[in-house]
Amino acid sequence: MLAFRYISFHYIKYFLVILAALVMFLVGFDYMEQAEKLSDSVNLVLIYVVYKIFFAMDMLLPLSLVFAMIATKIFLIRSNALVSFYSLGYSRIDVLRPFVVVSSTIIVFYVFFHTFASFARADEKAENIKVNAEYLNTARNLFFTFENSYIYFGELLPIKEKAIDVRIFIISNNSLKEVIEAKEANYKDDYWLIEDAHVIQKPEKIDFESSGIIVQDSQNLKILQGFRPKIIDQVYEGKVNFTIPDAIDALVLLQKQNISIDTVKWALYKTFIHPFFVPCMVVIIFFFVPISPRFLNISLFSFGAILASLFTWGTLFMLLELSNNKTIPSEIGVIAPVVILFAVALRQWRKYRLAS
Repeated sequence: MLAFRYISFHYIKYFLVILAALVMFLVGFDYMEQAEKLSDSVNLVLIYVVYKIFFAMDMLLPLSLVFAMIATKIFLIRSNALVSFYSLGYSRIDVLRPFVVVSSTIIVFYVFFHTFASFARADEKAENIKVNAEYLNTARNLFFTFENSYIYFGELLPIKEKAIDVRIFIISNNSLKEVIEAKEANYKDDYWLIEDAHVIQKPEKIDFESSGIIVQDSQNLKILQGFRPKIIDQVYEGKVNFTIPDAIDALVLLQKQNISIDTVKWALYKTFIHPFFVPCMVVIIFFFVPISPRFLNISLFSFGAILASLFTWGTLFMLLELSNNKTIPSEIGVIAPVVILFAVALRQWRKYRLAS
């Protein structure tokens, strides 16, 4: 228990220091590059920087956990604490356990934080501030299908749950049946509510006896049940920065509409499965670290371990992007590498547990 607390304390300390350093490095360089493009508003600049910090943490937190393990293990070797633990009867598995428990716990919280939009969609919001100089994200000229309708939104404000310049074309038996026009619509109680709608109805049969096209105004019209505004721009603009609830809702929505769910599956795999490569890498690298500087040049080993971690992380990131672009299936680009790392880590764990 003493070793667990001691190692966990230093592991968390190095993790926080490395994460802060990497985040400041990335955000600092981004700000220097984009400073001239940002608004003169100090408030918008501060919000932009905060969102960039969230984005940097999202991208660099897994890598920081691996680097922190290497730094902690080197610290234990240089201070002779590692040899002392082994002398007191602790096995390699006992020393490894704090790294696995702490890294896995942090990854679980990391996945949980993707429930919140500010964390999961931070880069998208930062880009919106840079390009449009406004805090609210506005999607424009959306045209999509839902059930038996084709819908056009001139502007969509997902945060306000509001659409402007709405046109809905209702199809029946492969023929246009009705057109609904409105200046705006608001999402309330699982429906899109149009307070003042202009409805154009076409007769079922067009002949000399038909009454012709019917034009009327309708008040408090409820349409598009269950079509959440916060996922419309994500799904139909091809974005992948889903929060977990939005991704699940999008999955259900697209399955009902018989539309490909590859993008949403990729987002869920990226959130739930991809981050767990960290504990696997921690286990694999751990057993390659010597117990004493007598057996290996520590500085050279540190450089090699960091380089190998960056190479592995880069490869995983490349496969992730290939899956996102549908070059390879998500199961191969996201799940398979993590499964392979897990198998190697499990083999290492069992090998040294039996040896101890």
